[in-house]
Amino acid sequence: MSTPTPPMSAEAPHVDESLVTYTHVIYALHTLAVVIGLTTFHTIVGSFVGGLPSIVAVVMNYARRSATHGTYLESHFRWQIRTFWYALLWAVVCVMVAITIIGIPIAVLGFAALAIWIIYRVARGWLALKDRRPMYV
Repeated sequence: MSTPTPPMSAEAPHVDESLVTYTHVIYALHTLAVVIGLTTFHTIVGSFVGGLPSIVAVVMNYARRSATHGTYLESHFRWQIRTFWYALLWAVVCVMVAITIIGIPIAVLGFAALAIWIIYRVARGWLALKDRRPMYV
């Protein structure tokens, strides 16, 4: 069996190349936050959720989000925004767990897993953007 192809009239909407570049810049800012976390005394998680590059990237996402409706870039914007907010949520959870003495080892493992998850999300998203593919959540 072959996969049905969509009719020719259902073409994907035209994507403004400046928005593609804009999305690359956002991924670059998130990557910069990860690199800062790796190369300085900051942690990846701390740099990602509290560093200026990622905060600027999320503001940029919200600023141009409406321009991406109906394009494959809409999924990238959603992916980037969710990556930031879920990372912040889980960082807060890890901090709350670390408040107890017994929870410190669990919090350390949580932060390590969160750091790996952030790197994965940024890399997977940027690679999909390079290939002009949407992000499937």
